[in-house]
Amino acid sequence: MTSPTLIATLGLGFILGLKHALDADHIVAVSTIVSEHKSISKSSLIGTFWGLGHTVSLFLIGLLVILLRLVIPPKLALLMEFGVAMMLVFLGVNIIWTFFRGRKIHIHAHEHAVPQLPSLSITTPDPDGLMHAHIHLHEEGKERAHEHIHLIRFGSKPFLVGLVHGVAGSAALMLLVLTTIPSPLTGLLYIVVFGVGSIGGMLLMSSLIGLPFVFTANKFAIINQGIKVLAGISSIAFGIFLGWEIGFMQGLFL
Repeated sequence: MTSPTLIATLGLGFILGLKHALDADHIVAVSTIVSEHKSISKSSLIGTFWGLGHTVSLFLIGLLVILLRLVIPPKLALLMEFGVAMMLVFLGVNIIWTFFRGRKIHIHAHEHAVPQLPSLSITTPDPDGLMHAHIHLHEEGKERAHEHIHLIRFGSKPFLVGLVHGVAGSAALMLLVLTTIPSPLTGLLYIVVFGVGSIGGMLLMSSLIGLPFVFTANKFAIINQGIKVLAGISSIAFGIFLGWEIGFMQGLFL
């Protein structure tokens, strides 16, 4: 493969990696993790760790497939994609569970007395006072001390999610590499460049996803919590839809 052709191929791999980061299942999964934080820097780190996990799994599978000329069976490829669907359901359930755990919903009732006329010398509670109630959502046990980031612990969740996505997407990528790139070294280099593109794409996308959570964190707490619950519900719904499509429409369980 000539040098200009190699550069063009790697450039295409980088662009496809950027595009690959925008797949719906990737966005939904990362959104559930980003919703747990209220910082653009943390959101961008989540995207970076996801991309690293995604690239690592692609590269390791690429080593096996390209060097050993292994073939990923179609049923195994569908099973790996089905694992992504189940992971989306799990991530959504985890968000909903975390949101409601440690919160109490209760009602405060109080009475607004009808104002007394200034000429009256005695003021007594008016039996016709206005009684109404407020519904409150109280959050208990909120941890705020220890604000700095432990990178390994912080990045483990998005890294593992990226690993799963990389495994699920490896079959299609390996087929592309094996059929269009004759050199094993060039194939591995293509996978790395593709992975770098996916890291950059998800870094930018996770930062954008984090904006609503950052802007609503303090002044619009109710909206912030609503967006978080919506992210969890969306992940569950999309996971079920994806699992149904893979399991029955694409024939995994048939």
